[in-house]
Amino acid sequence: MTHLLPTLPHDFRPALLIVVHLPRHLPSLLVEVFSVRCRLPVHEAADKQPIQPGTVYFAPPNHHLLVDRDARGPSLALSADAPVHFSRPAIDVLFESAAAVYGKRLGGVILTGANADGALGLQAVKRRGGVTLVQEPSTARAPTMPQAALAAGAVDFVLPLEQMPAVLRAWGDGGAI
Repeated sequence: MTHLLPTLPHDFRPALLIVVHLPRHLPSLLVEVFSVRCRLPVHEAADKQPIQPGTVYFAPPNHHLLVDRDARGPSLALSADAPVHFSRPAIDVLFESAAAVYGKRLGGVILTGANADGALGLQAVKRRGGVTLVQEPSTARAPTMPQAALAAGAVDFVLPLEQMPAVLRAWGDGGAI
């Protein structure tokens, strides 16, 4: 994330919805860390919060982050449902709900990680016409998540981390990533 988010320009249109597997009992410092590094507004996601283009939303610790649609448009939802792949928040939960709302306007990205979370959700993104991007496992600190996503077979691009910013900047239609 420290390599990708600071590269995005201030006029980047898609919303960025991010799940990081963090300890459940500790507060997240992600907003503080990235607010000073990014040109985009950075927030911890709140329940029923409308999703604004060009904004970064981090899932709060111990809550799944989902995308919902109400009369005003796409909004965030938080859930304390059971962990998925031993994780809450879980990437699969976010991807599946975001795919249902955004369809082909969604980009799903899997980076380094130590479990299979995100692989099934990436399939949902692909089934709904979204674009999928996975970090080249050989460039990941923990290659299990990228490997699981590749094994699930719903990947459009496999790139080393250094090449991902250019692809993200090309996704500029105001959807979500």
